Amino acid sequence: MKKIQILLLLMVACLAACGTKEKTEEKVFVVNIVPGEQKLQEYLDYHRKIWPEVEAGFRKAGYRKITLYRYQHLLVMKIVTPAGADLQQMGKVAESYSPRCAEWNRLMAGYQLGVAGTAQGETWVEATPFYEFRNE
Repeated sequence: MKKIQILLLLMVACLAACGTKEKTEEKVFVVNIVPGEQKLQEYLDYHRKIWPEVEAGFRKAGYRKITLYRYQHLLVMKIVTPAGADLQQMGKVAESYSPRCAEWNRLMAGYQLGVAGTAQGETWVEATPFYEFRNE
């Protein structure tokens, strides 16, 4: 009888652990940095010493992971969020954490230009996946 109870407890624990894995989704965005090596270096320097309030705002908003990549002046940003998250709402929550968060966004916007095909004043645009290879 005791073995059955232990087995049942292990099964319940396993099911509980398996069921707690959060579903996430990944979004990818692109933007250009304004021309000029000095502007690019300033932008990169800011990100080497990102303000603590900005990352605290990301945590408060629920971002799971943000990764930036670059090729010359082209930047690629990968964001991992809970599945179904509203990115506009998350951005508002992040900015509301501290006035420094909104200040950071205004400052960074001065370095960003839209990629070809974006509207006047539009910067970060979502890149949509069109191919995926998996070896699972």
